[in-house]
Amino acid sequence: MTGTEDVLLVHGGTPLEGEIRVRGAKNLVPKAMVAALLGSGPSRLRNVPDIRDVRVVRGLLQLHGVTVRPGEEPGELILDPSHVESANVADIDAHAGSSRIPILFCGPLLHRLGHAFIPGLGGCDIGGRPIDFHFEVLRQFGATIEKRADGQYLEAPQRLRGCKIRLPYPSVGSTEQVLLTAVLAEGVTELSNAAVEPEIEDLICVLQKMGAIISMDTDRTIRITGVDSLGGYNHRALPDRLEAASWASAALATEGNIYVRGAQQRSMMTFLNTYRRVGGAFEIDDEGIRFWHPGGPLNAIALETDVHPGFQTDWQQPLVVALTQASGLSIVHETVYESRLGFTSALNQMGAHIQLYRECLGGSDCRFGQRNFLHSAVVSGPTKLQGADLVIPDLRGGFSYLIAALAAQGTSRVHGIDLINRGYENFMEKLVELGAKVELPGGALV
Repeated sequence: MTGTEDVLLVHGGTPLEGEIRVRGAKNLVPKAMVAALLGSGPSRLRNVPDIRDVRVVRGLLQLHGVTVRPGEEPGELILDPSHVESANVADIDAHAGSSRIPILFCGPLLHRLGHAFIPGLGGCDIGGRPIDFHFEVLRQFGATIEKRADGQYLEAPQRLRGCKIRLPYPSVGSTEQVLLTAVLAEGVTELSNAAVEPEIEDLICVLQKMGAIISMDTDRTIRITGVDSLGGYNHRALPDRLEAASWASAALATEGNIYVRGAQQRSMMTFLNTYRRVGGAFEIDDEGIRFWHPGGPLNAIALETDVHPGFQTDWQQPLVVALTQASGLSIVHETVYESRLGFTSALNQMGAHIQLYRECLGGSDCRFGQRNFLHSAVVSGPTKLQGADLVIPDLRGGFSYLIAALAAQGTSRVHGIDLINRGYENFMEKLVELGAKVELPGGALV
């Protein structure tokens, strides 16, 4: 979308009611697609959402000679890496800035081709996610890296070798980098302080299906024994727990009732506990979870984000919108991304009362506490929200603005909605299905 098509008019004040479906997780599916590069035969990936990150990775795979075609069932991709080849640097560079996932191509391409080129990277501006550590990890495996004006050029003069790596923080991206590189490296790789999110476990399941040898210990240590070759996989991606929680928060903030088909209890237990503490109601069955506002006042809470199994940072922003409608003072301590609370300034313009602090207001100090970042918030409620002009800052913040606009009185103009397509499949169609009053400028229906 460009120009006025990247703006959505939202007429708020109507509860969202109905049913939507979530497909495979944004934080797993593109990485599983990259993993297909490692195989000697085709892979079959099911439950794939139609989101921009998937389209970016599909384009990059095709540039490198991977055949990607739809399968027999909706949301199915067949990925055949039989003819992997070097891609034109200019073609790769055309994808620069559109995603951070290209960094994960390094290990597989070094194994398949002996070299790789990684363009400049994009992604949401929610705090530091330095790529230097990715390159340092690859150096430990034996890769050489040359920084060029248009990106990074990597070579593997000989077969990559397993090594011992300790992450300074259990980063999801760094853990994925190690997994995708170590599976074909010579010897054993030991990764300590690893991320253990459900999407990481699902990626390990994908790699194990391909022939990898990977064990997870209870102390966040992952051991990978390198093998000489891998085959393809047949895998159904786990559902997107982050999207499911976003719709749950939308139901709460708009006093609605949404059945999220595909949502699973196991990966959302921490969120569900918090949702219940706030005063939200839910009902779980074999096909999904129904979320609704049971009536009466919502409860203010103290909330601290953390890596899994803690409260996920991607759950925080949508839930904060609902907390503006809770009675009393809610405290939110963001410990994962130092700049993730910046989105609250727009909520204040809509009538919310949210004050940001540099101090750690959670139960413990975090790595941002002495670094002058506004990473804690006090939300005073309930407050009536009013429609406003909103410019989407990032993926989760963007969906949070949509929730706020839907909960507000009056009409909001939400700019930059195409960014939401990075992680929410057919979100505008879903809004219409739930009874939201939304339209494109000029009166065009969504």
